[in-house]
Amino acid sequence: MDPAVLGSKLASSLMASLVRKLFAPDAPGAGLTDKPVRLSSLVSFRGEKRALGEKEVRALSRRMVGAATDSPGEPPFPADEEAAVVEALTARLLALGDLEMDDVQAVDLGHWELARALARAAPSPVGLSTDAGYFLDSATEWACLQILEFFTRRSTFVTRTLVEQSRRQAALIAKTDELLARTPRPGAEDRTFERRYLRHVAERHNHITIYGIDLRDSPDRWPLEVAYLSLEATASQERVRAEDHDASGGPVTVQLPAEEALFAHERVLLRGDAGSGKTTLVQWLAVTAAREGLHIPYVLPLRTLIRASELPSPHGFLKAVSCPHTPPDGWTERVLAAGRGLVLVDGLDEIPAADRNRTRDWLLSLIHAFPGNRWLLTSRPTAVRPDWLAGEGFHELLLSPMRRAEVATFVHRWHTAAQAPQYETPLLDSLRTKRDLARLATNPLMCGLICALHRERRGYLPTGRKELYDAALTMLLTRRDRERGVEEPELSEEAQLEILQRLAYALVLSGRTEMDAATAKGIVERCLPSIAIRGDAATTLRTLLLRSGLLRQPADGIVDFVHRTFQDYLGARYAVEEGHLDVLLSHADDAQWEDVVRLAVAHARPRERAVLLQQLLARNVPRLTVLALACLEHATAVDPGVRAAVESRAAVLIPPRTNEEAMILAKAGPLVLELLPGPEGLTDEQALGVAVTASLLGAEEPEGALAVLRRFREHPDFDVRRQLAGTWQRFDTAEYAAEVLDHLDRANLYVLCESAEELSAISGMRPWPRLSIRGPHQVEDILSTVPGPEAVTALDLRNNPLLTDLSALLPFSSLRTLWLENCPTLDGLDRLPCDALVLTHIADVRGLRSLRWLRSLSLVQELPGTALTDALPADAPLRALFLGRNSTETTGLRGLQHWSALRTLSLGPLTVELTAADWQSVSALPELDQLYLNAEIVRTFPHSITAMPELPGIEDLRVAAMNGAEDLAPLADRLPNLRSVTLQGLPGEPISAPLYADLFPNVAIKLDQR
Repeated sequence: MDPAVLGSKLASSLMASLVRKLFAPDAPGAGLTDKPVRLSSLVSFRGEKRALGEKEVRALSRRMVGAATDSPGEPPFPADEEAAVVEALTARLLALGDLEMDDVQAVDLGHWELARALARAAPSPVGLSTDAGYFLDSATEWACLQILEFFTRRSTFVTRTLVEQSRRQAALIAKTDELLARTPRPGAEDRTFERRYLRHVAERHNHITIYGIDLRDSPDRWPLEVAYLSLEATASQERVRAEDHDASGGPVTVQLPAEEALFAHERVLLRGDAGSGKTTLVQWLAVTAAREGLHIPYVLPLRTLIRASELPSPHGFLKAVSCPHTPPDGWTERVLAAGRGLVLVDGLDEIPAADRNRTRDWLLSLIHAFPGNRWLLTSRPTAVRPDWLAGEGFHELLLSPMRRAEVATFVHRWHTAAQAPQYETPLLDSLRTKRDLARLATNPLMCGLICALHRERRGYLPTGRKELYDAALTMLLTRRDRERGVEEPELSEEAQLEILQRLAYALVLSGRTEMDAATAKGIVERCLPSIAIRGDAATTLRTLLLRSGLLRQPADGIVDFVHRTFQDYLGARYAVEEGHLDVLLSHADDAQWEDVVRLAVAHARPRERAVLLQQLLARNVPRLTVLALACLEHATAVDPGVRAAVESRAAVLIPPRTNEEAMILAKAGPLVLELLPGPEGLTDEQALGVAVTASLLGAEEPEGALAVLRRFREHPDFDVRRQLAGTWQRFDTAEYAAEVLDHLDRANLYVLCESAEELSAISGMRPWPRLSIRGPHQVEDILSTVPGPEAVTALDLRNNPLLTDLSALLPFSSLRTLWLENCPTLDGLDRLPCDALVLTHIADVRGLRSLRWLRSLSLVQELPGTALTDALPADAPLRALFLGRNSTETTGLRGLQHWSALRTLSLGPLTVELTAADWQSVSALPELDQLYLNAEIVRTFPHSITAMPELPGIEDLRVAAMNGAEDLAPLADRLPNLRSVTLQGLPGEPISAPLYADLFPNVAIKLDQR
């Protein structure tokens, strides 16, 4: 490399700052010494207080080399030798600490000789090319010049001779810098222009324009970095036959980020539907290339180029797109000849079909003349035949619809740019609960339209959703092409709508979403005479496929709509125009017709609306009542009496007040999710009913159900919180944890984990004091995922054969309640200092007798011995005891009086009858005031109740698992001092409070209908 060129790249200010790091700073008092100062004592990578190591010196070398190579123009040496050059320069810099000279001698020596001394002291580089060796020597000399300058500025360098030498050195450097600045270098004019041009490209394309939207408060231009998101492309690749699999070879479809797919191939034909983001992707590629400087981007919109009589040659690229900068003569040809171009040809579908062959010839002539560059051509899917450029090495990609996460990202960025964050969350909830909206928002264009309309209407989308479809249709059918400057004869908007709605209605009637092209052509042919269109049916259909943005050809010979919601909208419009109300009503109970019926109400005249709504109510079916209520949001004008009838009938269903009502409402299907209210204005019972309804619909429509449940995550009622915590198995684990679970108030609330994914999600949330973990999980895995095990106070472990030693749970140091069920081989039961213990189906319960600190114990399994004192801890201060199925097989209640502090006795569905002797043990408990009984005892062993003596100390009675027909009179006679009675019914078994009110006069009766 010419020294002048190197010097211009390694400016003095940069080199000086790098060189200073090689040497230790002056120490206080250093200027008093008159002894020689050896170089080995000055370097910062030697001695006891060294600040740099070999790694850091290598980093400095890499920066020096990078500064010399990281700029436009011809590289000083081949790129694959950069690592070797860095290593060689590092070795020479490290050799500073090995030279046997002081700083005065080094200055006297001069920078050329010092550079040669370093070259001799360092290992000779092996395998460097001539260019790389020349660069290494030049870089070493330039570094030495700065090193000597550094020496002359040290405080110890104070002798007169050295001062003079310092001045000469500084003057030399200044003159050299001036000389370098005045010396022109080869290609300087090109590089100067490139910097200016790349800056222009980055600024010009760093925004997107939304065509066809004229909303008052919504601009049509957005910063690219705000609006752009990573789209996905679909490609077909050959299947690789695996030797150990029976899979056949052939094409397979793969999906990957569009940018990644584009950079993987030098030549790409990118297809995508209207509004799918093709132009935005072109802009992103141009801006990225301009900022990185690795390729020179040329954005060539064909709709602009085709207006000229001839397509431009390379020297006319910039003029054809109205670039304000004039390049040096031959600049574009030199860029393309060097293989540094990124040619982005946008909009093949936006030029007349007659011009596409000459466009192809123009493109191929450029590719053949300038090989080695990157080429991208964009088009709508049906503009050109498949494999149109495959013979020239073009790889075809298809932009995929946006997924849920990408839509959410777009909505967030849009509202950030619009400075309207208050509308973001309501819109996301609408996109989750409104299925037709979600189907519509699958590309950036439609997402932008929805965001703009939602903001324009102050957050009340989708009320009056017809306006959204009308705006979308106008934009797609006419305005977008007109405002983009696409000059091609078109069908009028009304003519297009007439044909499209007939195609849509045919699809709706057939119950399908696609038809063969021959059928579509026949429908168009029958329509042409009524709209007076010139041309034949085939040409008209092709125009609609290419330009309407609504119709597409997903496969050869197949036609469908880009969004199902447009099919339903246009089909409903045609049904109303033709007066086919009876057809709509005959299909109202078909879930596939829900949106068609709702949109038909929007299109209908007031009298027709009244007929449709009245007929829906006349069926007296909950689902059709809900459908009628959903139709009201589309109806601008409805007879007041009809509206009142719909709302009155729906009020019985929404909001649900019990679990039974919630289950009935959920059977109406996902449509319900759009209509569920709250939490504002709901009672706790209604809030629970809404949460249950949304939970039941979670498996069918998880996004919409999650949007509803998310609204209740701050609800204070325990039953509502328990419902939210108990339903996350129906949803995506991580998403539900982040959106709902982590926001819940934890008070008295368990969260259930069954899978490894759920345990992993627990690790990312705030600590849960109460955990229920089910399934075969290693204790080590549990401990590694539970945040703050010392904060856990209640732990429920079930169905875990891997849990064998309870001492492994000792890290749960604050544990007070432990539930163990179906953990058959447990040791160490006596090692856990918990206050409350629940045991179900545990093989060995002998350790129970050692738990002398227990205050609460629940058992659902057979106990050894003939009395309770044979199995239970005799010294424990038990305050509550539950005895479930099989637990009293051999012991009965004998010995119960031993725990004189007992206040609560709960008896589950026992398998043996209680005797008078058993009840005598109960009556001997002086502090017992709460008695809980399973209704199965009353039904199966009535003599157990008649054998009960009078228990005047019992104030609180609870009877669980009732079917509503139990005779509780014997209990009323034997419990004279009751203050409260709680009756819990079996699922689906209603209980009548008045039926039992006379049995328990002056007693508060509470019904628990869970």
